[in-house]
Amino acid sequence: MLAAAPAHSEIFAGNRAIGRIALSVRAAAGRSRRQRVREQGALRVRFPNGPNSDTLDAMILNTAGGMTGGDRFAIDINVGAGARLTVTTAAAEKIYRSLGPDTGVDVTLDVGPGATLAWMPQEMILFDQVRLRRSIEVELARDSDFTLAEGVVFGRSAMGETVLRGNFFDRWRVRADGALIFAESLRLDGAIAEKLARRAVAGGSVAIASVLKYPADESKVTAVRALEKTFAGEVGVSAWNGLMLARLVAPDGAALHRDLIGVLTAFGAPLPRLWLN
Repeated sequence: MLAAAPAHSEIFAGNRAIGRIALSVRAAAGRSRRQRVREQGALRVRFPNGPNSDTLDAMILNTAGGMTGGDRFAIDINVGAGARLTVTTAAAEKIYRSLGPDTGVDVTLDVGPGATLAWMPQEMILFDQVRLRRSIEVELARDSDFTLAEGVVFGRSAMGETVLRGNFFDRWRVRADGALIFAESLRLDGAIAEKLARRAVAGGSVAIASVLKYPADESKVTAVRALEKTFAGEVGVSAWNGLMLARLVAPDGAALHRDLIGVLTAFGAPLPRLWLN
């Protein structure tokens, strides 16, 4: 008796990429070292530091070569008391179109007392008809130091690509000692290109970013504002509730990347070497 052929949905699910990284870092003898590293599926993490470095750099790789509908990725990072970690990605992550389910990305970051975490992946590139749902959950100690830089590029303009339609939902929550200090949800769905063209959204730009820094430092806010005439796009920055936030819009991904480097340098964030190549 012949076995029944698998349903189309089962075949689709069996070909979806799954990836997970769980990383914990601890301080020992004045240096930051890996305590636990767990890799699953398409995600890998590498550590390009030299043996005498007192901080730790982590570089995330997606061996699937991008993400598409039905893919599920999760990153869980814990930085213990006094440890220092900078995280980036090996390349700009590409999120391809989906004619069905969403692409799911969940990021959980936990920064202990006196610890430092700089989360600054290279920009995500979204393709037409993308369906992406992302969640970033951050738990800070009151005396920790935290930088989050996230950029999104809607289509590769150098290739003549435009994101006409799609669905992008991005949810951020940041807590310090359990108290919510920052909450934001961004949703762009349907006619994305039309919405980005509106002045109140992106004014026709196709690259956007946010840089969140905790704790706040008014002198660094002033330093960003002093760079106004050097930016290729538009940058706004403010400080409140113990943190500071910069918003960026730019005409393309290259311009956004240059402006992000300017903001991060003014904020005093540690730039990954990959960002400068």
